[in-house]
Amino acid sequence: MVRLSYPVAMEIAGNTAMWTRPDSGDCPVSYPAPTYSAVKAIFESVLWGPDVEIIPTKVELCAPIQYHSYCTNYGGPLRNPKSIKEGNNYQLYATVLIDVCYRMYAEVVPTKEKSRLPERAVQWDKKTTSPGHAYQSIFERRLKRGQCYSLPTLGWKEFTPSYFGEFRGTTQVLSGAHPVIIPSMLRQVFAKGYASPVSYVYDNNLVIQNGVLEYPKRSKNYAQ
Repeated sequence: MVRLSYPVAMEIAGNTAMWTRPDSGDCPVSYPAPTYSAVKAIFESVLWGPDVEIIPTKVELCAPIQYHSYCTNYGGPLRNPKSIKEGNNYQLYATVLIDVCYRMYAEVVPTKEKSRLPERAVQWDKKTTSPGHAYQSIFERRLKRGQCYSLPTLGWKEFTPSYFGEFRGTTQVLSGAHPVIIPSMLRQVFAKGYASPVSYVYDNNLVIQNGVLEYPKRSKNYAQ
């Protein structure tokens, strides 16, 4: 019998992280923990495949929540046209997290929306009786070897990890930490999967309890 979902897990740590709150404007502030879409992207950076869907289930905080002021020279596309034309940057101020460590968990399921898959993915999907199981096996091998599709990042591209891989025996979850309430948290921007249109989805009234943030289940993400 073919199972519908397969679990994957990994640990990631770094000096700086930024899980941007979209309501924090031009001086962005980080959420206290990674968003659903950020966790999804980190798993996909190790192994990406459009014919499966990564469903993050929870993240465990293994280092205290510490905020820190951060400033950088921004030269991206959000500058005004005059600044872009003249090649001028501006100083961007942000509130980031420092010295972070997380254990991340997810389920792998076959994607239900196959009409947008590239041809190579369609052919692979037809030959594979259990895409979720195949992804899980390949993911675990790559994680053990330290291989990745693209370098995982802790939010912003410049915030690279000091470690990513299998769980380390010395890492401890902050089980005694005080609860942290998150009234609203951005879940996804492209909620319908590969090559889907923009569709903002939020989760409300989340709580980091005993160092654990669980992402609400949404049945539409799971294969039937």
